[in-house]
Amino acid sequence: MNERRSLVQLIRVIKGFIYFLIVCEGEKTEPKYFKTLENELPQGTVELKIDGTGRNTIGLVNYTLAQRNKANRKYDQVWAVFDKDDFPDSNFNSAIFKAEANGIKCAWTNEAFELWFMLHFQYVDTGMSRDEYKKFIERELSSKIGGAYEYKKNATDTYALLKKHGNIKQAIISAKRLKAQYTDQCYANQNPCTSVYELVEALFNPKEILKEIVERDEETNFPFA
Repeated sequence: MNERRSLVQLIRVIKGFIYFLIVCEGEKTEPKYFKTLENELPQGTVELKIDGTGRNTIGLVNYTLAQRNKANRKYDQVWAVFDKDDFPDSNFNSAIFKAEANGIKCAWTNEAFELWFMLHFQYVDTGMSRDEYKKFIERELSSKIGGAYEYKKNATDTYALLKKHGNIKQAIISAKRLKAQYTDQCYANQNPCTSVYELVEALFNPKEILKEIVERDEETNFPFA
């Protein structure tokens, strides 16, 4: 084992520094949301590399695998963020299966990422289109800010508005409630549903990930490899 690398890893573990790679299907909404959220994370404990690709389902997972495998650093968690939208059911399900089989975590949403935004205001268990989510978000924020609000995918203030006028804890609880309704692995039929909350919880709780890393290294008797 390289001694310098071992020392760097040891220091990282002591400080509790966690590296995330987040690869998004969208080039605007998701990357901008996570880049803004990054400012809220525990300082000195989390580093994100966020990539908005424009790819979808299987293509996105393949790209994520390639990015992870060619990276100079070892990421502690790698996430693929994508939606069901109108892609074939088999593509959506296969993307999740392939990611899981290769150690990639998925923050998927059926049908659209905007469901996660909507859950900041209200629990909903009826499937909706992206346009319907958009109208709901516009209505909620317009009433909260006291003026007309137009939702735009490339907006940089979405996270700030959700934080001020919505409730992220409520969104997490609602997302977990939705997920608990389904016990099968036919993810394409789980509508509405989102696992974005799992990524958000991971980002805000790096110490839990660190604990898992240390426990895993102790079990293998090969720490900081």
